[in-house]
Amino acid sequence: MTKIDLDQLTIVSAQQALRRGDWSALELTEAYLTRIADRDPELHAYLEVFADAKTQAQVADRRFKEGTAEPLTGIPLAIKDNILIKDRVASAASKMLENYRAVYDATVIDKLKKQGAVFLGRTNMDEFAMGGSTENSAYGPTKNPVDETRVSGGSSGGSAAAVAAGLALAALGSDTGGSIRQPAAFCGTVGFKPTYGAVSRYGLMSMASSLDQIGPLARTVADAEAVFAAIRGRDPFDATSFDFAVSRSKPKKSIKIGVPESFLGQGGIDKEVLDNFSVTLDKLKEQGVEAVKVDLPSLKYALASYYVLMPAEVSANLARFDGMRYGAKVAGADLLGDYLQTRGQKFGSEVRRRIMLGTYVLSAGYYDAYYRQADRVRELIRLDYATAFGQVDLIATPTTPTPAFALGEKIADPLQMYLEDIFTVPINLAGLPGLSVPSGQGSTGLPLGLQLVAPWREDDFLLRVGKMVEECQA
Repeated sequence: MTKIDLDQLTIVSAQQALRRGDWSALELTEAYLTRIADRDPELHAYLEVFADAKTQAQVADRRFKEGTAEPLTGIPLAIKDNILIKDRVASAASKMLENYRAVYDATVIDKLKKQGAVFLGRTNMDEFAMGGSTENSAYGPTKNPVDETRVSGGSSGGSAAAVAAGLALAALGSDTGGSIRQPAAFCGTVGFKPTYGAVSRYGLMSMASSLDQIGPLARTVADAEAVFAAIRGRDPFDATSFDFAVSRSKPKKSIKIGVPESFLGQGGIDKEVLDNFSVTLDKLKEQGVEAVKVDLPSLKYALASYYVLMPAEVSANLARFDGMRYGAKVAGADLLGDYLQTRGQKFGSEVRRRIMLGTYVLSAGYYDAYYRQADRVRELIRLDYATAFGQVDLIATPTTPTPAFALGEKIADPLQMYLEDIFTVPINLAGLPGLSVPSGQGSTGLPLGLQLVAPWREDDFLLRVGKMVEECQA
């Protein structure tokens, strides 16, 4: 058997090796299981490693022998714990659902099963996807593989850490306000949030339904593209999903990237992040890409708008977890006591905070003052992007305002934690595709990321330019 180098392996190279017979899907899966056993006790990227991973790999090997292998057959993947896999625990990293077993497959899981992918396990996350560091998990935080004193980001921190540490070849995450892109930047991986509706949300535990989107985390843009190709498309179970038309093609030398300089100059952004951003843009210019200043005046209100709209949807979506209809139950003195004890004990502090905030902004007397105004700002943000995309092909920013911060540094200060989303949330509010690509390291050796944003449904074009960013770093 040819030696398997998990630190250099990609989906593309693994698939070629599997087809050549350099190794089997079983041998590849065993290599990942060995790495998980060695590193994950310290990192805590996984909440559960599936006992039947080897059996799945054996099934994949039969498909290679029969000639029915697909592009992801035998590829070991990690799955975020809020995406349903039939008959497996899906807890959303919450005590509320610690014993819940899914009764059906999410659409993305069904598609990956048809491809013959191997599911290694379910990854850690912030409880119900609420957080930016994976410190809100009811089962403990995930550490950053680059520096274990740092956070892995969130809420898809377990998925990002698994890919970065070589504990999976790629992973699925969900992105409500940056929860794929931010941990990808912190851990030095690629993170892709597709256009809203490009990937079915059926079987994803809803946090904020108008913002949530499933997407891949991977080692390379080509790998993210391979996973995206397998899971994208219209789904009759999700009315917001759609099929793709043929994406445009454009020569490198005519690509214009917009830079929102006034937005970047608001403060709170590390100098080394801005310096790295400028250097990466200069490298793209050397490839013939033109950088153009654009104005996105409403983006300065995006964070405030997001933290009104998102909690409102959280409040509605999590109302079902009351100990009677769904979720665990803690007995109280009466019916009201059951409700209060269940939600008080089984939800973590961040989940309770967002439920209360969302209930407040939706309440009589405050709906017009908060929710309606935030919704109007959301429309202004969409219009700003539409105007900018009349002048440029893509928009670029850093993915995050800082490198990965220390474990425990911001968990007691929610406002500081929320500010980490400043570059990522506008994309979710507008429903646009966003891609975080590694763009080097800071002075401390921590990864940094460049975020590219494309017009609605221009996911393929976005991924193509993302590959150009990778070429700049080679």
